[in-house]
Amino acid sequence: MAHALGQNEKTLTETGALRVSGRIGSVDPRVRILAAISFGIVVVGLSSLMTLSVALGLSMGLLLLSRLPLRPTLKRMAMMDSFIIFMLLLLPFTVPGDPIFTLWGATASWQGLWRGVEIALTANAVILALMTLVGTMEPVTLGHALHKLRMPETLVHLLMFTIRYIEVLREEYLRLRAAMKVRGFRPGTNWHTYRSFGYLVGMMLVRAIERSERILQAMKCRGFSGRIHLLQDFALTVADRRFVALFGGALLLLICLEIAWR
Repeated sequence: MAHALGQNEKTLTETGALRVSGRIGSVDPRVRILAAISFGIVVVGLSSLMTLSVALGLSMGLLLLSRLPLRPTLKRMAMMDSFIIFMLLLLPFTVPGDPIFTLWGATASWQGLWRGVEIALTANAVILALMTLVGTMEPVTLGHALHKLRMPETLVHLLMFTIRYIEVLREEYLRLRAAMKVRGFRPGTNWHTYRSFGYLVGMMLVRAIERSERILQAMKCRGFSGRIHLLQDFALTVADRRFVALFGGALLLLICLEIAWR
């Protein structure tokens, strides 16, 4: 199974769809999903800044093991951190406590600042772990892994169809916008613009419904009966069990550090 996943990861890398070739990519997808969920639950329950810093360091270690390109990954993280910075600027003025300074009659508190830092560390640790453990999966593999974890088939179908056709809807939107520009449409703050965008959204909904009906008919012609038939099976290897033991030990260490430093 690990060899098959390795071959799959290599193919995706060559096509440019996914750039990951580290040890994380060879771990069973089911194990990675459960590890990400467990990590998120543990980290959200932490409150010590020292323990949260260790959790963020663990996420950085997962990033290095996954061998994801650092610059694009950190750039995606920066998009979330822009909101975090805004929160860090506001929380000191909204949480009462020991004053730091006063600005235009509003007092900033140390408690608000530490609360903002706590939220920032938690968010960065959880999001980075999700990106390395789950975000590096090929969408079909993610759907198959969720199905093997006994997730409702309807939800798995919705996830896989959403991932597959969201880009199709985006291309349809770009075609309609291009057609509007060719006809001389220039957006502004007037009723004509609002009406035109309303027609655009309505047309996208109509075409989405028509496309969904064609897709359903094509799937029925190919024998689709509402069941997911897997072309590959997942099996735990010795490396997967080793990863579970190490990752479980790391989570236990975080809990012990939280109790010791509280």
